[in-house]
Amino acid sequence: MPLNNERPTSTSRSEDQGSDAESSLASDLDCSRDSFNSDGSSKHCTPSSSPPRTLPRDEVMEAGRYLFNLKLVHEIVVGDVRAELSQGSQNSLWNMVRQNLYKAFWDKLESELNEDPPEYQHAIKLVEDIREILLLFLNPGANRMRTQIMEVLDMDLIRQQAENDALDIQGLASYIISTMGKMCAPVRDEEIRKLRESTDNTVTLLNLLLLVLIREIFRVLDLMKVDNVNSTIEILRPLLQRNGVEYQRQLFQSILDDLPTALNRTTAWIQSALEELLLASVRPEKPDDAGKGQPPLPGPIQILNAACLRFLTWDFSKTLVPETWVMDEYRLEEIQRQLRQWETVNEVLLIVHSKIGGPIRGASSLSDRLKRMISVLLEGMHKPDSNLEETLEGVSAQVCSELNKSLIERSCPALTPDQQATLTGQICSISQKENPIRTLVEDRVQQYFRLLLSDPKNQTKLEEVSASLTAIKPELVAIGKTFISLINYNRAVYGPFYMDIIRKLLFGSSPPTPIPHQQQAPNCHVSHE
Repeated sequence: MPLNNERPTSTSRSEDQGSDAESSLASDLDCSRDSFNSDGSSKHCTPSSSPPRTLPRDEVMEAGRYLFNLKLVHEIVVGDVRAELSQGSQNSLWNMVRQNLYKAFWDKLESELNEDPPEYQHAIKLVEDIREILLLFLNPGANRMRTQIMEVLDMDLIRQQAENDALDIQGLASYIISTMGKMCAPVRDEEIRKLRESTDNTVTLLNLLLLVLIREIFRVLDLMKVDNVNSTIEILRPLLQRNGVEYQRQLFQSILDDLPTALNRTTAWIQSALEELLLASVRPEKPDDAGKGQPPLPGPIQILNAACLRFLTWDFSKTLVPETWVMDEYRLEEIQRQLRQWETVNEVLLIVHSKIGGPIRGASSLSDRLKRMISVLLEGMHKPDSNLEETLEGVSAQVCSELNKSLIERSCPALTPDQQATLTGQICSISQKENPIRTLVEDRVQQYFRLLLSDPKNQTKLEEVSASLTAIKPELVAIGKTFISLINYNRAVYGPFYMDIIRKLLFGSSPPTPIPHQQQAPNCHVSHE
């Protein structure tokens, strides 16, 4: 897909061609721009930028274009982005207005074709639009096909034929559909076949059928536009993967040039991590260490690791992410959701094995069934209207049922009502943050990710999972790979900006002062009140 002010070398397109398809790619651009421009920090100056000023509208618009390109390139390189036709919500006002306008347009065209004699003016204009779309699909060097299309779909000739009641409707429709068949992707062959069948019946090829044909042709052309956009994405992806880091860094620098406050939240995020590390360093581990000298300053990687680790517990509903992470915010949220779900699965399994013990020890098939069942029941536990305690009550009932079935199969007594009540109470109690089982699992997960961040290139560390997390090891390893991959790519792009911020925080005119031991450690989340 062409970026702003750029055109691909293999295809010729106008801005109109990919408008519908690009809408799905840019649907969250406004959200990203709002999040990017929102100043959630109480700071108004960053170490790497000048004080804020009132920006002219042109500079804001230019920064918006850079942001669009930055997001588009990032999604192509990092994600499996594909264009889709944007249908919108069925009940949305936009969709209802759109459907009413479409219906009014086609109803008007139908009434014109049903007149005696038929009025072809608007139908011919649609044929002209079809011709222009077909021309857009051509490669720049396809001169022979371009000439043929212009000759067959000669609008002046078609108008003269319509005025003299000599319009060859079937011939025009057949040529258009045949040309579409030469240009479309194989996945659209079935759609082209259906269009061809519509033109084969010469008896029913009346003006009403012409209306249906034109409407169907436009529908298939829209699908072909999406295919064309996706084809361009696949062409661009290898190039962007080779040069994406440097290109995204340049785009972000352009944004920073237009918006000097574009690193405010990033600076606050790094500074919070630094202050937390300084606080931890001045807290003596042993009484004998209290009188020793000033501890060394943390290194840049240590600071960034501490900052990134906070994303695992970040409150995305209340706190905006740093500007350098805006493009990956939804990925971070998904990692956090998956992690919390599998933590809860692990907590339930620990409680079950601790409570039941011997009768189910070594029953790997039972553990696998419980794991799958619990994970399914916990789907949606992060939704705003979800009640975790009620969800866990349902989990408890299913767990007790599955346990009783397994115990009976092993010729063991089923759980008594008191045992079931105790088990249910313990499982439901993990909805409380201070629950010891929950605290243990969360601490072990934090240790696992801290170990990964300490040496992200060491693949063996991915498999070094605590014994208390063995039940969810495959899922934890998969999440760890995704998390480390995001962090590595983010640092490759924004590393120079991070280093500049850290250098000025550590060695600037007013480096951060360690907070006294009596005070509470600062939260790395920035207030947005």
